[in-house]
Amino acid sequence: MISKDFFKALEVLAEERQIDKEKILEIFGRGLINAYKKAYDGKTNVEVVFNEEKAEILLVSRSLVVEDVNPEAEEGSQISLEEARQTKKNARIGDVIEEKITPKNFGRLAASSAKQILTQGLKQLERERNFEIFSEKCGEMIIAEVVRVNDDFVTLDLGFDTETSIPAKDLLHEDVFLGNQIRVYITKVEETTKGPKVYVSRTDRNLVKRLMENAIPELQSGVIEIRGLARDPGDRCKVCVSTNNPEVDPVGACLGKNGSRIKDVIDNLNGEKMDIYKWSDSSKELVSNSLQPAQTLMVKINEMEKSALVIVADDQLSLAIGKKGQNARLAVQSCGWKIDIKSESDAKIQGIEIGE
Repeated sequence: MISKDFFKALEVLAEERQIDKEKILEIFGRGLINAYKKAYDGKTNVEVVFNEEKAEILLVSRSLVVEDVNPEAEEGSQISLEEARQTKKNARIGDVIEEKITPKNFGRLAASSAKQILTQGLKQLERERNFEIFSEKCGEMIIAEVVRVNDDFVTLDLGFDTETSIPAKDLLHEDVFLGNQIRVYITKVEETTKGPKVYVSRTDRNLVKRLMENAIPELQSGVIEIRGLARDPGDRCKVCVSTNNPEVDPVGACLGKNGSRIKDVIDNLNGEKMDIYKWSDSSKELVSNSLQPAQTLMVKINEMEKSALVIVADDQLSLAIGKKGQNARLAVQSCGWKIDIKSESDAKIQGIEIGE
């Protein structure tokens, strides 16, 4: 069958659905074979040949010539010598009889079957493609559109005919409305019969990393590296950064001029506060930096236990510990050291010498 229109439509379909032409042809071929089986009483001895250069679609049936057809053989795979000679007068046992068949001979029912299989096959290919797309995006940040809102969940359109839901409580106290676009982090992707199931988060600490990478070129290029990150989603996070270029101030680069870079990150986190501090190879300096904005008087390190005793001025104690211990807890989580904080007065009462 010559069909230039078919191959033109194939090009359009493959581009629109972002699916390889070969995969579409494979699905369509299965549909034609199924149609052949219906039209020829279940025979399976057929092969579909697509010749794109000639814009030709061929169905070729092949049957082995035998003396007597084995009733247990695959339907249509054998043909008796007597029947074969009705098609080919000089046929002999062992020959293979080929017959070209065109789809127009199949009838409406068979054609409908081919179309149905093609439709189902395309849906399956799209589900597989979408799963591959989101699997590659796992661990990345994407922009999603709010399409439904209720008291408990918000439904997001992720693109590629894929939706997911996120608990309303995980939206960082944000008021969202239909059509809002928000950035989410993909934590996991599962393959299901209905398409990919994509899990997203606004509370995952890696969302902060991706937002910072998006706003800070030095993070994208690798000049600056995030060495530690701790987060109370929707409230505060603390980030430790380092640089491999001594001429670059990692904290200043992250903040940007007048805080312009970090403001973009904070805005995307609905005003979540951020502390950025500098990594140091010196354990004392690292622990001291992690407690910023509080100032320390002394840091005493226990390398064996990876713990630190920190002394701060009396008026710095509440700042160092933070509300409900938040500053100290985020410092510990981001720098990786256990930290015991004491005021200068308590240290003197306990006989602790305050020095460098």
